[in-house]
Amino acid sequence: MDTERHARRIVIVLFGAMSLGSAASIATATVSPIAGTELSGHASWAGVPSAVVLLGTAVCSPIWGAVMDRWGRRGALAMGLLAGLIGTGLSAAALAAHSLVGFLVGLTLTGGASAALQLSRFAAAEVHPPTARARAIANVVLGGTVGAIFGPALVAPAGAAALRLGTEELVGPFAAGILLYLLAGTVTVLWLRPDPRELGREVAARFPSSAVQGEPRSFGQVFRLPGAQVAVGAMVIGQMVMVMLMVITSLHMREHDHGLASISAVISAHTLGMFAFSVVSGRLADRWGRGPVILLGASLLVLAGLTAPLSPDVLPLAVSLFLLGLGWNLCFVGGSSLLADQLRPEERGRTQGFNDLLIALGSAVGSLGSGVVFVSVGYGVMGAIGAALALVPLTMAAVWVRSLSSQPAAIRPS
Repeated sequence: MDTERHARRIVIVLFGAMSLGSAASIATATVSPIAGTELSGHASWAGVPSAVVLLGTAVCSPIWGAVMDRWGRRGALAMGLLAGLIGTGLSAAALAAHSLVGFLVGLTLTGGASAALQLSRFAAAEVHPPTARARAIANVVLGGTVGAIFGPALVAPAGAAALRLGTEELVGPFAAGILLYLLAGTVTVLWLRPDPRELGREVAARFPSSAVQGEPRSFGQVFRLPGAQVAVGAMVIGQMVMVMLMVITSLHMREHDHGLASISAVISAHTLGMFAFSVVSGRLADRWGRGPVILLGASLLVLAGLTAPLSPDVLPLAVSLFLLGLGWNLCFVGGSSLLADQLRPEERGRTQGFNDLLIALGSAVGSLGSGVVFVSVGYGVMGAIGAALALVPLTMAAVWVRSLSSQPAAIRPS
């Protein structure tokens, strides 16, 4: 089997699926708060749709992980995208029928699609040797940039098309989402071959190490590994800090009389930091090692938390939110590749699914907690809390890197 050629094709297909699926997710997420408010009749429901999507992501992450181990990566990803297609269709129909319950049920299924797409980064990692895994993960994560650009751009024309067809304007973005999920699923089923699980086993046999040899281990055994603890800590806490500061910044700016254009510019800078430098972060993680990249990412999260409250002006906030996004990216790519390094082929799906469950729960805690902290003590204390939390993965990574440097090269974990 031409492993390198198949690995390149797999990454391209996963990048395409991520781009299409994230565009669908972001297009619908753009109007979901409006839909939640209109269907419920209460502005307090504006945040409920995003919470429901996060719940769907959290519940489905370990499910898709188990399915990936049993039926392969292609089958699980295709099922996840099918769930997104059905969920988006159900939400569109519920909007047309003015059904809040149906709308939220549909969003739960789209959260399942997000869970499957996020797990696809590990499928890219397992078909590459350890020295190229981070770049493979970063190339798939880069698909989020495409979604961040084209998802919001679809909202207005899709809404206008819906009005011309005589239905609710908000139905349009969901109809576009149906098409995007259909395309992503088609790309996956037709071209994600061979299944990354099978190719990953071949790669593991070609590049043996102590980390990937032996019988499958339990969750407890895996998560007692120092490398696994650093990886999960970087991803989960990095996600929590990023979400906590990101979701409340727009409200903070609104309280300082900024218009939507200024708020959008700051969030765009944040999104740029999250996704646009994925290729660079992947190369750094493969060249420098996972630990130094996580250290850099956590340091940027600390810096962002400390500087964001210093000024409510657009430029300083944009710089701080850019650093927040970049710090998250480094922790996410570095942590994902480090976790992939620790796992044997039979452990990958279920362990990575459980990891993404923890990430989704971190998102939920950050999102829900941000409002409480902001109302109670303000944006400044929020930044300080974020910086303090980011010290946890920073310290974990520093201790781990130091312990590795004290080991003889021959016995260092890969």
